Order: sequence, then structure tokens, then C-alpha cells
Amino acid sequence: MRRLLIALAVVGLTATAATNAFAQQQQQRQQQQSDEDRDAQRQRQKLDREMQNQDLPLPELANSGPCPYVKVLYDASRKIDFVGDRKASSAVAFSSEIQGLSSTCAYKGSEPIVVDINVTFAIGKGPQATGNTKGYSYWVAVTDRNLSVLAKERFTISAVFPAGSDRVLVFERIQNITIPRVNDRVSGENFEVLVGFDVDAEQADFNRQGTRFTVNATGQQAAAGSPAPAGTPAPQ
Repeated sequence: MRRLLIALAVVGLTATAATNAFAQQQQQRQQQQSDEDRDAQRQRQKLDREMQNQDLPLPELANSGPCPYVKVLYDASRKIDFVGDRKASSAVAFSSEIQGLSSTCAYKGSEPIVVDINVTFAIGKGPQATGNTKGYSYWVAVTDRNLSVLAKERFTISAVFPAGSDRVLVFERIQNITIPRVNDRVSGENFEVLVGFDVDAEQADFNRQGTRFTVNATGQQAAAGSPAPAGTPAPQ
């Protein structure tokens, strides 16, 4: 009986020692976890302070602002070639009109503004025409908000009239019109891109009067250039 009691006492002592050891291990792990949590919290707080002291840039967008206003100059939007002094439909040799215009632009940061435009020309053959081809000169100009011309470049188009046709469309695409900017605070709304024919004072005055002798070329096949959407009608 004594031996049994002694044995039970030894078992009890062993179990108590194991329980104490397990409790100590638990306390050590908890203390270690608390230390790690405090270290992680201190690291997060330090990172937050560093982030607050930095001037972080916003993500860059395709465009930093609006595009320049692209339009047809009404006084130079068409050109009518008459034979003789009469301004009548029966005296028209050839007629041309900028019938459509569309554009896109791209810029970011302080980079220059890059503009691409599509222009649709309607070319008509009148009763006084001779030959089946006709060429015209037109220009593209960049102006500032005060309409001061910053840059201007001339281009030419050529229309070929198929047999039996008196109207054609010509599509032109002008790419990489580059407009420098002083800094990133200057947006596209500070500029305009204008398109027009080379006309003299008399032709410009005739256009302002609004007399219409232009052959309607809508819906016909293009005589030259690559197909392109007609875009927005030219302002009248």
C-alpha cells in the first residue's frame, strides 16, 4: 500500500513538473509574439511617417488636360474656280470644300501636345471644267488663345475624276502636329489648330457671303488617299 502511494506521489510530482514547464513555454511564446507585434507596429508607424513626408506623384494619365480646339476657318473653308467674271453656277470650273474634320491628341506631364487630324475634302467638277484632274493647296496652322499664328504648314491634294463622274472625296491624314509647352500647367485649351484653303481676299469675301456653288460630293468614293471617317462637319 505504501509503495502504491509513493508511486502515485511520484506520478503526481511528474505531472505537476510537466504542467509547469508547458505553462512557462506558453508564457515565453506569448511574450515573443507580443514583442514581434510591437516591432511590426513600430515599423508600420515609421513607414507611415515616411510616406506622409513624401510628395507622391499621381498616376500619369493619357492626357493631362483637354485637347486643342481643331476647326475649319470658315473664310477659307472652300474654293470656287470660276471662268470669266460671273459668279454663277454655270461659270464654275471646279469647286472644293472642307467637308469633314476629326482629331485626336495626346500629352502628359510637361511633354509637347501631339495632334492628329483627318480631313475630308469634297471636290466638284463644274460645267466649265477642262480635264479630269484638279489640285488644291491647303494649310494647317497652330495658334494661341489670342489667335497669333505659332506655326503654319502647307499641303497639296489632287483629285482624279473617273469617267462620267463630277464629284469625288479626298481623305487626308495629318499626323504628329507637335505643340511645345512651357510647363505642365499649360493645357491644350490654350491652343487652336485651324485648317483652310489658300484663298485671296476676294475668295474669302465670297465665302463670307455664303453663296453656295459647291457640288455635293457626299457618299461618293474617294479619288485619292486612304479611306477615313468623315468626322465632324465643318462649322458654317
